[in-house]
Amino acid sequence: MPGPQPRACVSQIPAYVAGKQPLPRPGLTTYKLSSNENPYPPLPGVLEAATRAAEEMNRYPDMGNTALYAALSDKLGVGTDQLALATGSVALIYQLVQAYCEPGDEVVYAWRSFEAYPIAVTAAGATSVQVPVRADGHHDLDAMAAAITDRTRIVIVCTPNNPTGPSVTQTELDAFLDRVPERVLVVVDEAYVEFVRMADAVDGLATVRAHANVISTRTFSKAYGLAGFRVGYAVAPAAIAGALRAVSLPFGVSHVAQAAAIASLAAEPELLERVGALVAERERVLKGLADAGVAVPEAQGNFVWFATGDRTGEFAAAADDLGIVVRPFAGVGARVSIGEPEANDRVIELARTFGPTP
Repeated sequence: MPGPQPRACVSQIPAYVAGKQPLPRPGLTTYKLSSNENPYPPLPGVLEAATRAAEEMNRYPDMGNTALYAALSDKLGVGTDQLALATGSVALIYQLVQAYCEPGDEVVYAWRSFEAYPIAVTAAGATSVQVPVRADGHHDLDAMAAAITDRTRIVIVCTPNNPTGPSVTQTELDAFLDRVPERVLVVVDEAYVEFVRMADAVDGLATVRAHANVISTRTFSKAYGLAGFRVGYAVAPAAIAGALRAVSLPFGVSHVAQAAAIASLAAEPELLERVGALVAERERVLKGLADAGVAVPEAQGNFVWFATGDRTGEFAAAADDLGIVVRPFAGVGARVSIGEPEANDRVIELARTFGPTP
């Protein structure tokens, strides 16, 4: 007799593929450019705050995240009732689908985009509606609006889009929101918002204030360099934030993570200097790629996208030969994080030797 069986949707959940770790190479420093991590070590004060918090590891964390909510409220100018914390912004996506979707309800998002979206949707028994990005890697917002049906409960706009890189503009987002029914929740995933340098950039907070059905999700993993601690937050109308908190995992954000996030907010001027340095490196890489005759989509995150198609495996292998590990998406392309200057030099060398992508 067979044992207990999971829900049918469980067997359909696609696996999340994490960025590969580089292997040691004798005589060659290797670099991990596969996970969009901040390459800088912890800021002064952040490590000390985390270490002090770790001395209380025998105690549960503050389940109400009181001090971190207060710090975010002060920084963002929103009420604490408009905030929801989770173990990374990816957890917020899981919680949103859990809170707002019945089995069979639809979630519309661009594709290719963040690979956790179909996992979260499928795990909840909901249905993914994937709208192909344009040839230039941008969201096709017209097609996404046209994909909304009576079954649609959530639409996700990832800006900048991971892994292809482009951002939508505020004008484009506003026009899109005018076409979305108010009953549909629109998630503006701003995991890389600190790296955006463009005219008419999306103002997620202002957009949330202007709409009862919009939520912005952000993270401490990328710009703030806390990927190992898993802290994400949402800014939303109070009712939506309350729904997120209602389905959250009790004690999900650890005491150490809360302390590190608070210290990071306090050290934000130094943090933004580092972000500026990474953006400068991104622009240097883009110029190097252009000089090598390699065209890539607009890059507004801390990564660039190579549309290598059927040559993606070959591209990843060539990167490995140079001591850099990238994130390949089989048959589609490869995402390459902006890392240390030496690592970025090798990305440019890779582009020169590999040649133009299709």
